[in-house]
Amino acid sequence: MKWEKVKIGELFQIKHGWAFKGEYFSNEGELIIVTPGNFYEGGGFRQVGGKEKFYTGDFPQEFLLKKNDVIIAMTEQGPGLLGSPALVPADEKYLHNQRIGLINEIDNTRIDKEFIYRLFYTAIVRNEIFGSATGTKVKHTAPKRIYSIEVEIPPLPTQRRIASILSAYDDLIENNLKRIKLLEEAINIYYKKLLSIGYKNFTNEKLNSFVDIISGFPFKSNYYNDNGKHKIVTIKNVQDGFFVPVVTDRIEDLPDNMNKALFLSTGDVIMSLTGNVGRVCLVYGDDYVLNQRVVKLSSKEPIDQSFIYALVRDKEMLTILENLSNGTAQQNLSPIKMGELLIRYPSSNLREDFNKKVSPMIEMICKLNIQNTKLREARDILLPRLMNGEIEV
Repeated sequence: MKWEKVKIGELFQIKHGWAFKGEYFSNEGELIIVTPGNFYEGGGFRQVGGKEKFYTGDFPQEFLLKKNDVIIAMTEQGPGLLGSPALVPADEKYLHNQRIGLINEIDNTRIDKEFIYRLFYTAIVRNEIFGSATGTKVKHTAPKRIYSIEVEIPPLPTQRRIASILSAYDDLIENNLKRIKLLEEAINIYYKKLLSIGYKNFTNEKLNSFVDIISGFPFKSNYYNDNGKHKIVTIKNVQDGFFVPVVTDRIEDLPDNMNKALFLSTGDVIMSLTGNVGRVCLVYGDDYVLNQRVVKLSSKEPIDQSFIYALVRDKEMLTILENLSNGTAQQNLSPIKMGELLIRYPSSNLREDFNKKVSPMIEMICKLNIQNTKLREARDILLPRLMNGEIEV
């Protein structure tokens, strides 16, 4: 079977989104602005949930995305996000902003749209995108840099068979993501029901009276080791409701004065303190340690952990934390000020009942995330063998 070597720019074009005007962002809008925050590390579309930007103003119709449009993250915004591809789902109306590239003007005689989506998963394309990226604080790429990347593509029938095989993995991943979304919604429903119970069942308590707010360690970059066992979790790993398991820094020998509580385990709740403050997620996986500007929220009593997660994931708490933050160039949240917040604290009976209902949901969310990590790993092992013709289909 003959494969054709071509430059990406010969096959399709990449069109940047629009710089939507901030004054038209409103929770009352029906149009959702897609940003790099809607991408999973390495690829795939994420329903952000709670942090979407809704648009109500006029816009050029060409920026309205269609079902199964292929879009690319053109800025870093988190480990593994730069160059990540996604297929647009059909359940909402989406617009793409200037940090997103839309694949268009496709040469349908030479390449299949879904094969393009798979192409951006391959190591050769991702490495070229990372290697040519510019920017100091936030890496970004441009269409002209991507156009020069050389790839080998098989005939169209083979492209479609390859895409079909890999889609089976993505379907399983997508089903798990839908289950996670439903579990998160159920947790919030239980939390709202809890708060609706009469006030005599609550007391006003400071957050730090039932939560240990543990700040991350200021690791020195000269101790970083690319082959180190311990993976350093930074604010880039803490997104709104999801943990990014890909890290950019590792360390082998940990400082003697590091708090042992900064070793992270599956199910730990962590929060960002800088930039987009108040982002919360559940950790899953092994050998992670916490860097500065991120805190771990650990309950003083085991039955409180589910309540704490539901509390800090609620939109009202996010608004409170954003208002509590200070800073001109970027927001900064003080763990001390956060700890002084007065919280409606349920009676022990209510907290115990809440924990029995919600704790299994949190465990299932972590299990599904771990399953998805394994599915992505299996897909990514198969991907290069299919895409370079090692496995015939």
